[in-house]
Amino acid sequence: MARRIMVQGTGSGVGKSIIVAALCRIFTQDGYKVAPFKSQNMALNSYVTKDGLEIGRAQAFQAFAARKEPTVEMNPILLKPSSDTGAQVIVRGKPIGNMTAKEYHKYKPKALSLIQHCFDILERENDIVVIEGAGSPAEINLRANDIVNMSIAKLLNAPVLLLGDIDKGGVFAWLVGTLELLDEDERDLVKAILINKFRGDMTILQPGLEFLERRTGKPVIGVIPYFHDIKVQEEDSLPMEKRVASDAGAELKIEVVYLPHISNFTDFDVLEAEDGVSLRYIGRGERIGEPDVLIIPGSKNTIGDLLYLKDSGYGAEIVDRVRSGKCIVFGICGGYQMLCDTIIDPECVESRVRETEGLGLLPGVTIFKGDKITNQVRAIADLDFYRGEVTGYEIHMGRTYLKSGMKRAFTIFERSGKSVMDDGGGAVSPDGNVIGTYIHGIFDNDAFRHAFLDHIRMKKGLTSPGNGKKNKCGIDWDEEYNKLANIVRSNIDMDKVYEIMQL
Repeated sequence: MARRIMVQGTGSGVGKSIIVAALCRIFTQDGYKVAPFKSQNMALNSYVTKDGLEIGRAQAFQAFAARKEPTVEMNPILLKPSSDTGAQVIVRGKPIGNMTAKEYHKYKPKALSLIQHCFDILERENDIVVIEGAGSPAEINLRANDIVNMSIAKLLNAPVLLLGDIDKGGVFAWLVGTLELLDEDERDLVKAILINKFRGDMTILQPGLEFLERRTGKPVIGVIPYFHDIKVQEEDSLPMEKRVASDAGAELKIEVVYLPHISNFTDFDVLEAEDGVSLRYIGRGERIGEPDVLIIPGSKNTIGDLLYLKDSGYGAEIVDRVRSGKCIVFGICGGYQMLCDTIIDPECVESRVRETEGLGLLPGVTIFKGDKITNQVRAIADLDFYRGEVTGYEIHMGRTYLKSGMKRAFTIFERSGKSVMDDGGGAVSPDGNVIGTYIHGIFDNDAFRHAFLDHIRMKKGLTSPGNGKKNKCGIDWDEEYNKLANIVRSNIDMDKVYEIMQL
């Protein structure tokens, strides 16, 4: 039987996903077969497995930390919010429909046997399973139908590490209050406390740690320092510090429209890491700067986010800038759909609006249908600056039909390991200033990304490549996982963690 350890937090955004990833890499380094597990994830950042099933991006990140191929068992249930009150419910990698919060609460009891089944598969194949909770286990209004925090800890008899974020302030009240609101049998499952994102003098913190141990009876087994130099993939919302320009003085400026329902913004991590590139997200009410490239990202509510672009004035400004030749516009997935003439949603798959005009920059029509396309793909790019193979993944509901004679930017020839001949990968305008594609992860292709950035440099009259600067070849994620493991291992009592797991 595999050993298990669970990381729960005092709230959302305290770093549970990152600590789980770190533990996955530490246990792997120590010679164990490891898998991550999160019974239910609510996130707009998702990933498609090799067999075409959709899971939370965080669980894929954690799987790679464990040097494992991501599987749907690692995240049996994924919720993708499509409005303030509803979400698409994805079970074992496939959508079963959109539900309101009330409808989903009624569904939850049916999910427990599925969750147990997926965990059993991971348990049979691994020595250790690292489990992640969600939000806080002390949400009074949610505990009756909980299927991700203490109910899972009890179901799987998993010891819990309780994590608090000191950078947010009030961490002692947060930790003590969380434990006070748990039932006695739940408190007994909490074996230790971790504090995350500490910056300062440990001697000043020490009295607080001693009080915490006296007050709760739980040992504090780690204080993880705040770090800036390790790249991690965010689970859902984009941190505020990443919304500012990554390098304001860079020669190439790229801006991404931060849509209300933005999805898979991890598509742009590699651009942010490039030398000589400034990446900035444009939040609500912020002005578009003078970018060389303007990106419209993926969206979980394409029509709703398109209406946002129009109502905010961003849509008209984007059209004006493209037609005046001031920048290149690149649309990915939902952003690609918005660039077309018309979006039709006859079955109200994503919105109550059945039809609306797009931005009209690529002649074509997108029609939403009930079935969702989720595949890892291989494609051929046919662009003036790059002709060659690219890889990535699709996650979309609609299909885009381009007008006759429109140039295809990408031709997909393999989906989920099966050969196809498909012209649905994307399109490019005759002048090359508008590019759209359904392929997430397109910029993760080093050759494509470098060719694209050098194309922008040449348009600006700069020396290629990189104006004499050394181009990076993507992000060495294995190195980043090791750096993450090292900083956590150096600041946590791993002997105590192994003791808690009875290893």
